[in-house]
Amino acid sequence: MKSSHLQIPRWVATVILLTTLVVGGVLAIGLRNWSNHSVFGAPKLDITVARNAMPVSLGSFTNGFAAVLKPAMPAVVNIHTSKVVKDRQQGQNMPFFNDPFFRQFFGDQFGQGMQPHPQREESLGSGVIVTSDGTILTNNHVIEGATDIKVQLADNRQFTAKLIGTDPKTDVAVLKIDANNLPVLAFGDSSKLQVGDVVFAIGEPFGLKSTATMGIVSATGRSGLGIENYEDFIQTDASINPGNSGGALIDLHGNLIGINTAIETGGGEGNLGVGFAIPINMARGVMDQIVAHGKVVRGYLGVYIQNVTPEIAKAFNLNQNAGALIGDVQPNTPGARAGLKKGDVVVGLNGTPVKDANDLQLRVSESAPGTNVSLDVMRDGKTQNVNVTLGELPEKSATNNEPGENNATGGLQGVEVQGLTPDIAQQLQVPSGTNGVVVSSVDESSPAAAAGLQRGDVIEEVNHKPISSVGQYKQALSAAGNQPVLLLVMSQGGVTHYLVVQPQ
Repeated sequence: MKSSHLQIPRWVATVILLTTLVVGGVLAIGLRNWSNHSVFGAPKLDITVARNAMPVSLGSFTNGFAAVLKPAMPAVVNIHTSKVVKDRQQGQNMPFFNDPFFRQFFGDQFGQGMQPHPQREESLGSGVIVTSDGTILTNNHVIEGATDIKVQLADNRQFTAKLIGTDPKTDVAVLKIDANNLPVLAFGDSSKLQVGDVVFAIGEPFGLKSTATMGIVSATGRSGLGIENYEDFIQTDASINPGNSGGALIDLHGNLIGINTAIETGGGEGNLGVGFAIPINMARGVMDQIVAHGKVVRGYLGVYIQNVTPEIAKAFNLNQNAGALIGDVQPNTPGARAGLKKGDVVVGLNGTPVKDANDLQLRVSESAPGTNVSLDVMRDGKTQNVNVTLGELPEKSATNNEPGENNATGGLQGVEVQGLTPDIAQQLQVPSGTNGVVVSSVDESSPAAAAGLQRGDVIEEVNHKPISSVGQYKQALSAAGNQPVLLLVMSQGGVTHYLVVQPQ
C-alpha cells in the first residue's frame, strides 16, 4: 500500500499563515477589551456600564481633609471647670446622727465624722475661640455653677477664664481669656446648610484632646426635643460624645457653622450618630447681645401657641397643617392690645409663612422689643392682618389639683369633671372670672389621656361652645356624639390651649 502525501502550493500556505495571524490578533484585542464585561457562562444581568470611569477630582481633598482640619483645630479649646458642693449623702444615709434624742445620750462625737463635707466637682467640655483677643463660645451647661473655669489651648497654654455671660434658654455661654493673636474660626452661614452637607465636629470627647470626627448634616431646624427653650438644632451623624459640648461644628471650608450641644444616646452613654448643634447664626446673635448688654433681650407677643395638628386643622376648618394656633392671650400684653384672640392661627409674619409654633417663637424672640411686626392671622375662616408692637420677654410661673364625679361618654369616656367652685379656682390659681368644669380624674387608657388631658385641667369650651357648668358640659358632649371633640383647656398656671380628643 502506497503512502500518499498532500501537496499544498506555497502561495496557498502563505495565505493561510497570514489569515491565522490576523484572526489571532483580532481575538487578542477582543479578549483584552472584554475585561470587566460579562463573562461567558455567567447569568445575564441588567447592568449599566459606566462610560466615564475617570476619578472625581477632589482638589486639595485627594489625600483627606487635613487641609480643612489642620488650621481649624487650634481654635477649639479644652474647658475644665470645678465647683464646691456639700456631700450630704452620709447624713442622708444615717439621719439618726442628727436626732436630738440620740445626741442627748451619745454627744456630738458620733455625728462629727458623718457631717457633710464640702467636695469639689470637676467637669470637662470644649469651647471655640471666635476673636483673636480671647472671646470663647461654649455651652451654658459646660460652665453652669462653676466657681473656677480653666481654658487650655491646643499649644498647652492654660488660662483662667472670665465669664462674660450666659443664656440658659439657648444653652450658650461667652467666656474671655487674657491673650492675643489667638487662632480663630470664621463664622459661616448656618441658614445655607442642607441635608447631606459634609461637616466635622471638633472637641475634647472624654477629655481626649483635639479630636475631629466627620459626618453629614442629617437634618436642620430640629425642635421639640425638650433640650432648650429655643431650639433650632442642626442634627448630624458626626460622632459627638461627652466632652464635645461647646466644641465646633465646621463645614468643608473650615467655617464655624454650629456649637455642638447634645447627643441622643438611647439610654446609653455613647454616640449613636444622632448629635445636635446650635446653629452659629443663633449662637452669634446671643453672643452679640451678651457682649453688648450682659444678657439676652427678646421680643414678646404675650400669647401661648401650639402646633396645628391634622386634628386641629380639621376642627378649625383649615386647609393646611401649618401655622401657630393661639391657645391663650395674656391680658395687657402686646398681643392683647393688638386684638389677637384665642383660636387665631398665625400663618405669616412680615409676609413670610409661619411653619409651626416653634418657627413663630424663634422669629419673635430674635426681634428687638419695640419692633413692629405684621401678622397674617386666620380667624373664622378668613385671613386678616394684625400689626403688633413687640414687648420685652418677661420671666414665668406654674400649679396643682382636686377630685370629682360625672362620667362622660364618647371620646371623653373615662374623664370625670366637677364644677369650678371659688375654692377650687383658688387652689388651682385660676384667674378670676374663669368659667368651665374641672377635670377631677382621667383614665390613663382613655383617648382624652392620649390627647394630653390631665387631672386639674379646666375645660372652658367644647367644640367652640363656652362651658360654665357640668350640665352644659354634658349637653355639649351629647351634641358631639361619636365625633372628635375640640376642647379649650386651661392647664395649671392659667394657660389655655386646644386639644382634639378622638372618639373611643
